[in-house]
Amino acid sequence: MLRIKLIVGMTLACAVAAAMAADTTTPRSSLTAAEIVNKNVAARGGLQAWRSVQSMTFQGKLGAGGNQRTTLPASLPDKKAAALPTDPRPKEEVLLPFVMEMQRPHKVRFELQFRGQAALQVYDGENGWKLRPYLNRREVEPFTADEAKAASMQAELDGPLIDYVAKGTRVDVEGMEEVEDRDTYRLKLTMKNGQSIHLWIDSKTFLETKIEGQPRRLDGIDHPVEIYYRDYRPTSGLEIPYLLETKVLPLPNPASRVKENPIPAERILIERVLVNPKFEASLFSKPQAEVASLNK
Repeated sequence: MLRIKLIVGMTLACAVAAAMAADTTTPRSSLTAAEIVNKNVAARGGLQAWRSVQSMTFQGKLGAGGNQRTTLPASLPDKKAAALPTDPRPKEEVLLPFVMEMQRPHKVRFELQFRGQAALQVYDGENGWKLRPYLNRREVEPFTADEAKAASMQAELDGPLIDYVAKGTRVDVEGMEEVEDRDTYRLKLTMKNGQSIHLWIDSKTFLETKIEGQPRRLDGIDHPVEIYYRDYRPTSGLEIPYLLETKVLPLPNPASRVKENPIPAERILIERVLVNPKFEASLFSKPQAEVASLNK
């Protein structure tokens, strides 16, 4: 993000440099962070409506595969380029059914159906477990330290901006930025643990457009991740995005003769949302492998 710089000088060259810098700087927002957040909360259904939500269930399909990522030579002749191997990973996207259940404070259970078996991830707000039968790992395993850290960083079911002050989050406006031909407010959210993420708010609807995700490691290198929110629909008095697209961004590598192509977006299609469903207390406890494998 470019910031406005004041350039002081006595020569014409300095004045020209200042004008050029002003032309390339991200425009400042006319609204404060608090004003943007208030408009976002109102657009999403209102503060009281979200405070009344204690649990939610999301049912839908998660896109897997469809990875047509290849590496293309930056300057090799066509014949040599054609001889290079391409990525053998599956090209067709497969939609896998899932159910995600969330409950305050910070509890999440995610179940994914894959090849007739149920894969699970459960987080009770402090501890997490996973079951991955598709990898022939049929024992319930605890989250790794990195997985537990990532889970603890996930926003509460109402998102990061609802009651952000009470959550210990600081919100700063870094300016305006165009996202997919729409003007957005770029916000920097600094959590109480000191970590920060960026969030983009549409300047007309004041709904979230995208948010930074956890970096993804590919070929030994961490790639930036962006999550886009699309297809908002009114649901029990709330505005909910029914389509999420995760984009893993390619990294420029000037030292390499091969440049990386964009990676196809991964989709999450929401088909049904339940607000305030009743859950058994054991739902977010450590799962039993023999029970989980029967949930087909």
